[in-house]
Amino acid sequence: MANQAMLGGWTGTQDATEETQQICDAVKDQVEQRTNQNYVVYKAVQFRSQLVAGTNLTIKVFAGEEDYIHLSVFHQLPCDGGNVELRNVEVGKTKYDPLGPFPYC
Repeated sequence: MANQAMLGGWTGTQDATEETQQICDAVKDQVEQRTNQNYVVYKAVQFRSQLVAGTNLTIKVFAGEEDYIHLSVFHQLPCDGGNVELRNVEVGKTKYDPLGPFPYC
């Protein structure tokens, strides 16, 4: 249970799941708008999460060849609508860049 975090704490880096990919797919249009890119390859590979009043996620996405992007996403609780909100995108990442929480603005 090393990857489980206490409320408010971040989990360790985990392999992406089908649910992680679904969350990425839900924000793909927003990611493409913010980065001015059209991602043909867009596959979630790793993630970290933080349980708050919903879930903060940092997700590493493979974007083709040697390109990776990191996403900061907030997933609302189902009782609050369950919506997924893209908070930030970092481009120019590599396979080896660590996946950490985004700084808050």
